[in-house]
Amino acid sequence: MAAHLAVFAVLAQVVLLIHVVVILFNFFGLIVIPIGAWQGWAFVRIFWWRALHLALLAVVALQAVFGRACFLTIWQAALENRKGEVAEPLLQRWVTPLIFWPLPQWVFVVMYLAVFAYAIALWWVVPPRSR
Repeated sequence: MAAHLAVFAVLAQVVLLIHVVVILFNFFGLIVIPIGAWQGWAFVRIFWWRALHLALLAVVALQAVFGRACFLTIWQAALENRKGEVAEPLLQRWVTPLIFWPLPQWVFVVMYLAVFAYAIALWWVVPPRSR
């Protein structure tokens, strides 16, 4: 039984790590695209990279508009609930307060829509190049 619960604990940590990577990717793109355009960095105009960035931000914005929690948050919570009474891992203690803010839902809707609008503007101001 303990091994079974440990699997859920590890899976919850994997989902949390994926969530952090997605957040960092989105944040990185919002900052590096305009800086990269100014500095002439070619990678900020790679089409698939920019399309992935815009698509991920669209998913975040749509989930907020429809009042849905991020599916990664839902998966992690489900795994956390199944893992039993295992001590909270260090990674989770550090990351959770950084990515889960105690604010009203409307704040997130406005924030995510503004970020998505910024990403769309970046698409036009710093257009990606196809081969």
